[in-house]
Amino acid sequence: MRANRKLWAVATICLTATLALTGCGKGDDKPADPFAGLSADDIAKKSLDSSKAASSVHLKRTGKEEGKETTVDARMDSKGSCQGTVTTAGEGKAEMLSSDGNFYMKGDDAFWKDSTGGEEADSEGGPDFGKLLQGRWMKTPAEEAGSEGFCELKKLFAEMEKETKTTGLTRGADADVDGTPAVVLSGKDAKKGDATLYVARDSAKPYILRVEVTGGKAPGTATFSDYDKPVTVTAPPADQVMDMEQLMKEALKG
Repeated sequence: MRANRKLWAVATICLTATLALTGCGKGDDKPADPFAGLSADDIAKKSLDSSKAASSVHLKRTGKEEGKETTVDARMDSKGSCQGTVTTAGEGKAEMLSSDGNFYMKGDDAFWKDSTGGEEADSEGGPDFGKLLQGRWMKTPAEEAGSEGFCELKKLFAEMEKETKTTGLTRGADADVDGTPAVVLSGKDAKKGDATLYVARDSAKPYILRVEVTGGKAPGTATFSDYDKPVTVTAPPADQVMDMEQLMKEALKG
């Protein structure tokens, strides 16, 4: 019996110690705040710096650009490779990709008509670039295409920082973005629009997961995912590509 009592006493001590170490009190298992001691603005800055330093990202954005509904779906990396689509109400849809220092664009009829002057150009008897490029990719050196904002990850976030309120923020209740716990930061700005930033609750990689803007010049929602996943871009087949020189030659023939 003495042996049994001793065994029970040891077991009780071990159980008590285990409970003390693991913390069985209700709510004690709540994850520690990775941003403890940081202000909302500090978290936003850390998140922007971290996102700019990522090797790649997948962007999906819906909203208004110059008053027109626009949808963007693009994957890009820090080396300038990208692939995606841009659709604008009344202006058509265009596929875009950048690979090996070249930028390629393929649009539908509505896109090319709007991009080359629309009905005004038609009335002046100008070349029908939409017809010339139908089903083809227009090729331009990336440095001449002005595609940096679309294809360069770092510049994408720099532009977002410039156009979106990212200071003077307040931290709200945490949320969830597609299964990832997120810190919620928000701020009001009459000119840029009221912004809400969702930042991953990860001290090592506090990436921006979503940005929502209401009001301002470019209201909409942008979602960022697939950080640091390789972006594989393959240039279109040569027989489906037309560079600017070829395009102008074809236009002059007409």
